[in-house]
Amino acid sequence: MYGIIRTDTADAGLRSILFYVANRFGADVALRKLDEIESSINALAENPGIGTDPRYTVLKRQGYKVLILSKDLVFYKVNHENRTVIIHAVTDQRQDYLRILMGQ
Repeated sequence: MYGIIRTDTADAGLRSILFYVANRFGADVALRKLDEIESSINALAENPGIGTDPRYTVLKRQGYKVLILSKDLVFYKVNHENRTVIIHAVTDQRQDYLRILMGQ
């Protein structure tokens, strides 16, 4: 079992997605979206290898994996030595996630 650690960037991205969904579709839909994302992230504790390699080579080289959800992406790195999964970003697929991950 791996521990899950979320960065401030990941939390901010998740909040942004949820605010957008709540404003557009209502609180009930946003809560269902939160449950979907949270359960997918929690699944990484059991199987951190379920993600795939990101499209951009620069992210692959830095060791990122990506969990592809319906319209969202969860970028993470696995530290097998410490048995942790670090969630670096949660983004909508339409966002410039490369810029978000590179801190620009």
